[in-house]
Amino acid sequence: MKLKKFDVVDFLDNDEAMIEYLNVALETNDPKYFAKALGNVARAKGMTSISDASGLGRQSLYRSLSEEGNPRIDTLFKVLDTLNIRLAITQ
Repeated sequence: MKLKKFDVVDFLDNDEAMIEYLNVALETNDPKYFAKALGNVARAKGMTSISDASGLGRQSLYRSLSEEGNPRIDTLFKVLDTLNIRLAITQ
């Protein structure tokens, strides 16, 4: 039997799934996990189009939004804005 490697991007096929995925990632309070999740959403939308729309380099985005990355907050905000996603703070 030939198995395909799991990639969460295969399941991020609509905006609702992407939003829910990012909300769950935020709930972990782990900045690296959230950055990686945002990178997965960006890959699902198309990293080249995110790069073009945000003005950030594609390779830089891949690096910043990976498990090893440590993106600046302005990078996160630019990507979120490009995706038309807003963060909310609640209590």
